Amino acid sequence: MVKERKKKVLFVCTHNSSRSQIGEGLVRALHGHRYEAYSAGTKPTRVNPYAIRVMKEIGIDISSQSSKSVDEFLYKKFDYVVTVCNHAKEECPVFPGARKYLHQDFEDPSAFKGSEEEVLATFRRVRNEIMDLVKETFDKGDDTPPSSPSPS
Repeated sequence: MVKERKKKVLFVCTHNSSRSQIGEGLVRALHGHRYEAYSAGTKPTRVNPYAIRVMKEIGIDISSQSSKSVDEFLYKKFDYVVTVCNHAKEECPVFPGARKYLHQDFEDPSAFKGSEEEVLATFRRVRNEIMDLVKETFDKGDDTPPSSPSPS
């Protein structure tokens, strides 16, 4: 039996600190048998401790992930490039060979100001919204996510 190649998914946001890190972690945990997940930022910083915390709450450890620049991935081939904020969609380079570009703008939980409980609630909500996208897109048996226009 021929083993199928795992499809490669790249999540991109501005700082590669929360939204794209959450996407990478979710795909690895839920679909690592079929997909290789990566994340990057147009202006990378560091993985946000609240992102690590809310992922740990659902049993997914992203503490070993690191913030990376999209430049590190320019010459890699991806099956899917998923931008998770409008700024990244505008700034994201084109990845030659990418089969699909997907986009959904999620609120930046790192930018939310409030009490610790309010910040955590925002991170949880965004995590759950990204989980919905991951399930809707990558749970399909035929691995064909909904179409999205290519970045301009």
